[in-house]
Amino acid sequence: MDVIAVQPRLHLFRFPVGQAYLWSDDGELTLVDSGTAGAAEELVLAIRALGLDPARLVRIVLTHGHEDHCGAAQELTRRFGAEVVAHRLEAPAIRGEQALPPPVLLDWERPLWERTRGLPPAPPTVVDREVEDGDALAFGGGARVVHVPGHTPGSIALHLPLHGVLFTGDTVASVEGVTLGVFHVDREDARASLRRLSVLGPSVLCCGHGDPVTRDAAAALITAAERDADL
Repeated sequence: MDVIAVQPRLHLFRFPVGQAYLWSDDGELTLVDSGTAGAAEELVLAIRALGLDPARLVRIVLTHGHEDHCGAAQELTRRFGAEVVAHRLEAPAIRGEQALPPPVLLDWERPLWERTRGLPPAPPTVVDREVEDGDALAFGGGARVVHVPGHTPGSIALHLPLHGVLFTGDTVASVEGVTLGVFHVDREDARASLRRLSVLGPSVLCCGHGDPVTRDAAAALITAAERDADL
């Protein structure tokens, strides 16, 4: 796992597939997504290596219920008592009560989809708080939940207006430039969600896959939305 400093308060933990973000408010920690099942100990060691105390992990916000985003959440909350947060529509899948709908794949996505199969399934995970669009979370000076359906029905983004940070989940990718993500259950909904995020004007863009964008992030997001609208 790679650890990348994005800002003094913000770090990226990158796994072979997927990634998670750690936000620190004077030692009180929030994890945005959790990586795959079995990654909990790596995350704990990485947090300690940053000089932070994993026992101060107070919440884990899951942008959606795919195994590369929520796999380690249950182990982390078992160890540290962190509150797990997810959208109301996504919570049943995260709890293991129902499966998420499969993605509707474009032809060019099929080979990529096959290469990502074989990840360990995420264990059923408690969801302590079910959120809706516009709800506030007590980190980052007031994080706002943005419901961004399309990748999955209950996908969310998190906007930290005070710091100009936007966590997009898999609605947006930054693998080869900033683009609409892949593997959506409803591509038109995902495109509409991208357009909605593009008006938020972030200075830092933290996607579910790819490097954080810390330069001209707002312009890159607008360009991605405009480009996708022309396709």
